[in-house]
Amino acid sequence: MSRARWHILREAGAVCVARRVPVRFDIAAETVLPRVGKLRLAHQVRQDIWRALRRLRGFAPAVKVSERADGLHVRAGGQVDGAIPVARAEAVLARVLADPDNRARWVRWAQ
Repeated sequence: MSRARWHILREAGAVCVARRVPVRFDIAAETVLPRVGKLRLAHQVRQDIWRALRRLRGFAPAVKVSERADGLHVRAGGQVDGAIPVARAEAVLARVLADPDNRARWVRWAQ
């Protein structure tokens, strides 16, 4: 598979960008963001979680963005092949999703 190949899965009110299918969330963190373009948002979040966890052996990122009454629900994480420190990896994901600079950039880019 080429480095640029990402699977884009669409369903009613949601989009998922993943490196591998079927999509698996062995590690994940979640947040809610304002309504913007779901696909653009998913790609931006994916890039940042990849940068944060690229040294995690066997990591295949996935981001699912779903519509909710209060905005967009973002679930970021993905599949990890092998034994990993789950709590530490999920803490990194949570920090990436909570970072105010990241959040502002994602929303700006996806508008």
